[in-house]
Amino acid sequence: MIGDYTVSTNILLPLVVSLVFLALVAIYPFFENWVTGDKREHHVLDRPRNAPVRTAIGAAGVTFYAVLWAGASTDLIATNFKMSLNQVLISMQISLIVLPFVAFIVTKRICLALQRKDREIALHGRESGRIVRLPHGEYIEVHEALDAHDLYKLVDFKDYQPTLARPNAKGKITVSARLRARVSRFYFGDRVSPATQTEIEANQHHAHEIEEQVQKAIEASK
Repeated sequence: MIGDYTVSTNILLPLVVSLVFLALVAIYPFFENWVTGDKREHHVLDRPRNAPVRTAIGAAGVTFYAVLWAGASTDLIATNFKMSLNQVLISMQISLIVLPFVAFIVTKRICLALQRKDREIALHGRESGRIVRLPHGEYIEVHEALDAHDLYKLVDFKDYQPTLARPNAKGKITVSARLRARVSRFYFGDRVSPATQTEIEANQHHAHEIEEQVQKAIEASK
Protein backbone atom coordinates (compact mmCIF):
# COMPACT_ATOMS: atom_id res chain seq x y z
CA MET A 1 0.00 0.00 0.00
CA ILE A 2 1.15 3.52 -0.86
CA GLY A 3 -1.31 5.88 0.73
CA ASP A 4 -4.74 4.92 -0.53
CA TYR A 5 -3.36 2.98 -3.49
CA THR A 6 -2.55 -0.70 -3.71
CA VAL A 7 0.64 -1.49 -5.61
CA SER A 8 0.71 -4.92 -7.25
CA THR A 9 4.35 -5.97 -6.92
CA ASN A 10 3.80 -9.15 -8.96
CA ILE A 11 3.47 -6.88 -12.01
CA LEU A 12 5.67 -3.96 -10.98
CA LEU A 13 8.74 -5.96 -9.89
CA PRO A 14 9.19 -7.93 -13.15
CA LEU A 15 8.74 -4.68 -15.07
CA VAL A 16 11.44 -2.95 -13.02
CA VAL A 17 13.82 -5.92 -13.42
CA SER A 18 13.26 -5.96 -17.19
CA LEU A 19 13.85 -2.21 -17.52
CA VAL A 20 17.04 -2.40 -15.45
CA PHE A 21 18.26 -5.30 -17.57
CA LEU A 22 17.63 -3.41 -20.83
CA ALA A 23 19.29 -0.30 -19.40
CA LEU A 24 22.42 -2.30 -18.53
CA VAL A 25 22.50 -3.73 -22.05
CA ALA A 26 22.32 -0.19 -23.50
CA ILE A 27 24.99 1.20 -21.16
CA TYR A 28 27.45 -1.67 -21.50
CA PRO A 29 29.26 -0.52 -24.71
CA PHE A 30 30.04 2.84 -23.10
CA PHE A 31 31.20 1.10 -19.91
CA GLU A 32 33.62 -1.16 -21.77
CA ASN A 33 34.90 1.83 -23.74
CA TRP A 34 35.69 3.53 -20.43
CA VAL A 35 37.50 0.44 -19.14
CA THR A 36 39.64 -0.12 -22.24
CA GLY A 37 40.18 3.53 -23.13
CA ASP A 38 39.95 2.47 -26.78
CA LYS A 39 38.96 5.48 -28.90
CA ARG A 40 39.76 3.90 -32.26
CA GLU A 41 37.28 3.69 -35.11
CA HIS A 42 35.98 0.13 -35.51
CA HIS A 43 34.45 -1.43 -38.62
CA VAL A 44 34.86 -5.17 -38.00
CA LEU A 45 33.42 -7.15 -35.10
CA ASP A 46 35.74 -8.98 -32.72
CA ARG A 47 35.73 -12.75 -32.70
CA PRO A 48 33.85 -13.81 -29.54
CA ARG A 49 36.83 -15.82 -28.27
CA ASN A 50 39.08 -12.73 -28.49
CA ALA A 51 36.86 -10.85 -26.03
CA PRO A 52 36.30 -13.55 -23.40
CA VAL A 53 34.86 -11.37 -20.63
CA ARG A 54 32.50 -9.56 -22.98
CA THR A 55 31.34 -12.86 -24.46
CA ALA A 56 30.91 -14.34 -20.98
CA ILE A 57 28.87 -11.35 -19.83
CA GLY A 58 26.68 -11.74 -22.91
CA ALA A 59 26.17 -15.43 -22.17
CA ALA A 60 25.27 -14.59 -18.56
CA GLY A 61 22.78 -11.98 -19.74
CA VAL A 62 21.15 -14.36 -22.21
CA THR A 63 20.93 -17.01 -19.48
CA PHE A 64 19.37 -14.51 -17.06
CA TYR A 65 16.76 -13.52 -19.63
CA ALA A 66 16.10 -17.16 -20.56
CA VAL A 67 15.35 -18.04 -16.93
CA LEU A 68 12.99 -15.06 -16.68
CA TRP A 69 11.30 -16.22 -19.87
CA ALA A 70 10.96 -19.78 -18.57
CA GLY A 71 9.82 -18.51 -15.17
CA ALA A 72 6.79 -16.90 -16.76
CA SER A 73 5.48 -20.41 -17.43
CA THR A 74 6.07 -22.04 -14.06
CA ASP A 75 2.38 -22.95 -13.78
CA LEU A 76 2.39 -24.63 -17.22
CA ILE A 77 5.62 -26.47 -16.47
CA ALA A 78 4.24 -27.75 -13.17
CA THR A 79 0.96 -28.82 -14.77
CA ASN A 80 2.39 -30.55 -17.84
CA PHE A 81 5.17 -32.36 -15.99
CA LYS A 82 3.05 -33.20 -12.89
CA MET A 83 5.37 -31.28 -10.58
CA SER A 84 4.84 -29.14 -7.52
CA LEU A 85 4.30 -25.50 -8.41
CA ASN A 86 6.30 -24.37 -5.38
CA GLN A 87 9.24 -26.58 -6.31
CA VAL A 88 9.27 -25.28 -9.88
CA LEU A 89 9.07 -21.70 -8.63
CA ILE A 90 11.94 -22.20 -6.15
CA SER A 91 14.02 -23.86 -8.88
CA MET A 92 13.48 -20.86 -11.14
CA GLN A 93 14.43 -18.45 -8.36
CA ILE A 94 17.66 -20.34 -7.66
CA SER A 95 18.43 -20.67 -11.37
CA LEU A 96 17.95 -16.93 -11.87
CA ILE A 97 20.84 -16.27 -9.47
CA VAL A 98 23.10 -19.28 -10.05
CA LEU A 99 22.93 -20.05 -13.79
CA PRO A 100 24.20 -16.65 -15.04
CA PHE A 101 27.36 -17.08 -12.92
CA VAL A 102 27.80 -20.63 -14.23
CA ALA A 103 27.32 -19.41 -17.82
CA PHE A 104 29.87 -16.63 -17.27
CA ILE A 105 32.56 -18.93 -15.86
CA VAL A 106 32.08 -21.70 -18.44
CA THR A 107 31.96 -19.29 -21.40
CA LYS A 108 35.06 -17.40 -20.32
CA ARG A 109 37.07 -20.61 -19.84
CA ILE A 110 35.98 -21.86 -23.28
CA CYS A 111 37.02 -18.57 -24.91
CA LEU A 112 40.43 -18.61 -23.21
CA ALA A 113 40.95 -22.25 -24.23
CA LEU A 114 40.11 -21.40 -27.85
CA GLN A 115 42.53 -18.46 -27.71
CA ARG A 116 45.31 -20.75 -26.49
CA LYS A 117 44.50 -23.19 -29.29
CA ASP A 118 44.66 -20.37 -31.86
CA ARG A 119 48.00 -19.23 -30.47
CA GLU A 120 49.35 -22.77 -30.69
CA ILE A 121 48.20 -23.09 -34.32
CA ALA A 122 49.67 -19.68 -35.22
CA LEU A 123 53.05 -20.66 -33.78
CA HIS A 124 53.35 -24.29 -34.85
CA GLY A 125 50.92 -24.68 -37.74
CA ARG A 126 47.97 -26.98 -38.28
CA GLU A 127 48.13 -30.62 -37.21
CA SER A 128 48.49 -32.86 -40.24
CA GLY A 129 48.25 -36.29 -38.61
CA ARG A 130 51.48 -37.29 -40.34
CA ILE A 131 53.89 -39.02 -37.93
CA VAL A 132 57.58 -39.25 -38.87
CA ARG A 133 60.46 -40.97 -37.14
CA LEU A 134 63.71 -38.99 -37.06
CA PRO A 135 67.16 -40.64 -37.49
CA HIS A 136 67.82 -40.61 -33.72
CA GLY A 137 64.55 -42.46 -33.05
CA GLU A 138 62.24 -39.60 -32.04
CA TYR A 139 58.67 -39.61 -33.40
CA ILE A 140 57.17 -36.24 -34.31
CA GLU A 141 54.01 -35.01 -36.01
CA VAL A 142 54.61 -32.82 -39.05
CA HIS A 143 52.57 -29.62 -38.89
CA GLU A 144 51.32 -27.72 -41.91
CA ALA A 145 52.13 -24.01 -42.09
CA LEU A 146 49.21 -21.59 -42.36
CA ASP A 147 48.74 -19.26 -45.28
CA ALA A 148 48.87 -15.51 -44.68
CA HIS A 149 45.07 -15.12 -44.59
CA ASP A 150 44.47 -17.82 -41.97
CA LEU A 151 47.40 -16.59 -39.89
CA TYR A 152 46.06 -13.04 -40.00
CA LYS A 153 42.73 -14.14 -38.54
CA LEU A 154 44.48 -15.76 -35.56
CA VAL A 155 46.78 -12.89 -34.60
CA ASP A 156 44.94 -9.74 -35.64
CA PHE A 157 43.25 -8.57 -32.45
CA LYS A 158 44.00 -5.89 -29.90
CA ASP A 159 46.04 -7.13 -26.95
CA TYR A 160 44.49 -5.07 -24.16
CA GLN A 161 46.44 -5.01 -20.91
CA PRO A 162 45.28 -4.14 -17.37
CA THR A 163 45.64 -0.43 -16.73
CA LEU A 164 47.29 1.06 -13.67
CA ALA A 165 45.75 3.62 -11.35
CA ARG A 166 47.83 6.67 -12.25
CA PRO A 167 47.80 10.03 -10.43
CA ASN A 168 46.13 13.00 -12.09
CA ALA A 169 47.59 16.45 -12.70
CA LYS A 170 47.31 17.21 -8.99
CA GLY A 171 49.27 14.08 -8.07
CA LYS A 172 46.29 12.26 -6.59
CA ILE A 173 44.86 8.90 -7.57
CA THR A 174 41.13 9.34 -7.86
CA VAL A 175 38.46 6.82 -6.94
CA SER A 176 37.51 6.60 -10.62
CA ALA A 177 41.11 5.68 -11.56
CA ARG A 178 41.26 3.00 -8.88
CA LEU A 179 37.91 1.56 -9.98
CA ARG A 180 38.96 1.55 -13.63
CA ALA A 181 42.19 -0.27 -12.75
CA ARG A 182 40.30 -2.93 -10.76
CA VAL A 183 37.75 -3.52 -13.53
CA SER A 184 40.57 -3.62 -16.09
CA ARG A 185 42.29 -6.39 -14.13
CA PHE A 186 39.01 -8.28 -14.07
CA TYR A 187 38.71 -7.95 -17.85
CA PHE A 188 42.31 -8.59 -18.92
CA GLY A 189 44.12 -10.11 -15.93
CA ASP A 190 44.20 -13.62 -17.44
CA ARG A 191 44.26 -12.66 -21.10
CA VAL A 192 45.99 -14.71 -23.81
CA SER A 193 48.23 -12.49 -25.94
CA PRO A 194 48.33 -13.10 -29.72
CA ALA A 195 51.48 -14.60 -31.17
CA THR A 196 53.97 -11.91 -32.19
CA GLN A 197 55.81 -11.76 -35.50
CA THR A 198 59.09 -12.54 -33.72
CA GLU A 199 57.63 -15.67 -32.12
CA ILE A 200 56.12 -16.81 -35.41
CA GLU A 201 59.39 -16.34 -37.31
CA ALA A 202 61.35 -18.19 -34.62
CA ASN A 203 58.97 -21.15 -34.77
CA GLN A 204 59.01 -21.14 -38.57
CA HIS A 205 62.80 -21.38 -38.47
CA HIS A 206 62.55 -24.29 -36.03
CA ALA A 207 59.93 -25.97 -38.24
CA HIS A 208 62.23 -25.57 -41.24
CA GLU A 209 65.03 -27.33 -39.36
CA ILE A 210 62.68 -30.18 -38.45
CA GLU A 211 61.52 -30.42 -42.06
CA GLU A 212 65.15 -30.80 -43.16
CA GLN A 213 65.60 -33.62 -40.65
CA VAL A 214 62.45 -35.28 -41.96
CA GLN A 215 63.68 -35.08 -45.54
CA LYS A 216 67.00 -36.61 -44.52
CA ALA A 217 65.15 -39.41 -42.70
CA ILE A 218 63.06 -40.09 -45.81
CA GLU A 219 66.10 -40.15 -48.07
CA ALA A 220 67.95 -42.45 -45.64
CA SER A 221 65.06 -44.92 -45.64
CA LYS A 222 65.14 -45.30 -49.42
